[in-house]
Amino acid sequence: MTLVIFDVDATLVYSDKLDSKAFAQTYQAIYQQPFLSIDWKTYPHVTDDTIFNTVIQQHFKREATLAEITFFKTKFTNTILQNRERQPFNYKIVPSAKEMITSLMEQENIVLGVATGGWKAPAILKLKHVEIPTEDLFISGADGKITRVQIIEEVINTVQKAGISYKRIVYVGDAIWDVKTTRQMQIPLIGIRYKGDVEVLQNEGVQHVLTDYQNLDLFREMIEVAVPPSGT
Repeated sequence: MTLVIFDVDATLVYSDKLDSKAFAQTYQAIYQQPFLSIDWKTYPHVTDDTIFNTVIQQHFKREATLAEITFFKTKFTNTILQNRERQPFNYKIVPSAKEMITSLMEQENIVLGVATGGWKAPAILKLKHVEIPTEDLFISGADGKITRVQIIEEVINTVQKAGISYKRIVYVGDAIWDVKTTRQMQIPLIGIRYKGDVEVLQNEGVQHVLTDYQNLDLFREMIEVAVPPSGT
């Protein structure tokens, strides 16, 4: 049995920064303050809890409260939903991601998880918008977690608590922070770069990188042979 864990944004779905801009716009509407940056790599950790708390600390010199995180999360999720209702075709699926997920769900030797640096509710909304089935996925988001390691660990722990045994874990992600996280955890990584710039991850030591899931046989093969990113 192999546990295959997916990131969400730019790995299964993409919006060309429209969702990132919605995060910033939601913040500015609530706090009447300019959002710091939607360049996520400028934050200590690329998770929604950390990003939100960093901006609150910058503006108000304090920690974000649980109540305001909950309030912001609700507003942000509603904004994402409204944006998709108004302009549904601006929010796309990485080619053949739905077919790939559906196919892997039918394999007895595969269990599927999602570990996203975003919060869980908006992540599920994004997946449902492009009709990726979520009911049988072990999903963990940034809710209450600082690092991406903690998010992946929650998926692993949830699978184990469900009594599912596996011999191998493979993560599928698109970004430099996915490389850093899987290198730290020594988890094999399959890179996805839907824009075609596969060298971004290859230059960081990722041996197996695709642009999409259209060659399902090749993706299945990569699940078997993927290795952790090289380097330090």
